[in-house]
Amino acid sequence: MAELRCAQITASYPGSEQPVLFGVDLTVADGTVTAILGASGSGKTTLLRVIMGFVAQDQGKVAVGDRVLSDGGGIHLAPEKRSIGYVAQEGALYPHLTVEQNISFGLPRAERKLGARAGELLELVGLNRAYAGRGPGQLSGGEQRRVALARALAPSPPLVLLDEPFSGLDAALRTETREAVLHALAARGTTAVLVTHDQAEALSTGREVAVLQAGRLLQTASPSVLYRTPADLDVARFVGEAVVLAGDAHAGVVSTPLGQLELLDPRVEGRVEAMVRPEQIELLVDGGTAATVLGVTFYGPDTVVELALEGVASTISARMLRGYDVPRPGAPVGLRVIGPVMAYPVGDVPDRTTAAESQVGERT
Repeated sequence: MAELRCAQITASYPGSEQPVLFGVDLTVADGTVTAILGASGSGKTTLLRVIMGFVAQDQGKVAVGDRVLSDGGGIHLAPEKRSIGYVAQEGALYPHLTVEQNISFGLPRAERKLGARAGELLELVGLNRAYAGRGPGQLSGGEQRRVALARALAPSPPLVLLDEPFSGLDAALRTETREAVLHALAARGTTAVLVTHDQAEALSTGREVAVLQAGRLLQTASPSVLYRTPADLDVARFVGEAVVLAGDAHAGVVSTPLGQLELLDPRVEGRVEAMVRPEQIELLVDGGTAATVLGVTFYGPDTVVELALEGVASTISARMLRGYDVPRPGAPVGLRVIGPVMAYPVGDVPDRTTAAESQVGERT
């Protein structure tokens, strides 16, 4: 069993008066991938370094299965004794070694000489065995990342940590490499933690996604729960785009400038801030709430329409999944919200650990 458990991790760097991590609790189930999503400076890499053993936490416990790796006190296993695979942001292959030698670097000498393990791992990450004799300089960025993963998997670690493993790759190569990496992890049944600042990557990669902001873990949930029922407006604005409107909630409905909207949580009452995703806003030729088109931005598979709505000081956005019949700037349109919405009591500070579960109910 390789379940990862981080309990109340607080960590700081020598000479710093302010901790980088504050009481972080994270559990990654055996054989699953959890994506840690956060902006630069949020503490993502520091958390990986604590798990890996490169940084000793001030307090809290890190355990894999029934094995305690560090407890902020008397126990602190060295990185090489933790049996954890690590893939750095740039892959960090040894430039003077071949692909085969890089992959076999952490294996016992007898297994290095056999060479068969390297070939198997190359195929596992979607590369031909012919790559074995090449040097890192002969590989593309995506190929280097796959070889780095093969090297991390070579000793069969129960846990692998991936720090921004797809950064710097173009969109198509990023997707292809991500799919190869996920396939390799699933084939081995390896528990993994992937750090990223890319929201789409986090939502499409992790069985669960943990949102880290300023050293605090705001919410951990499945991608659909995180996106549909964020614990608060901070998470809502960070994960995807959010249209936030003042409203009054009563009996399962919230009154907003976009009309009467159904609530995901009918228990919410009083003054609230309602959160609507742009793709929930439908543009109508007739009927609906009156609005004016201010601008249109074409993104290929979808189009974002900026709108002015009477009674709302800031513009709002609607996301259309088609681009061939988008209204021109200046055109009047009607708006309708599809589906129920989240609402957050004004001045309320939610329990971040339970807010998603309490609001989503049976809708997931």
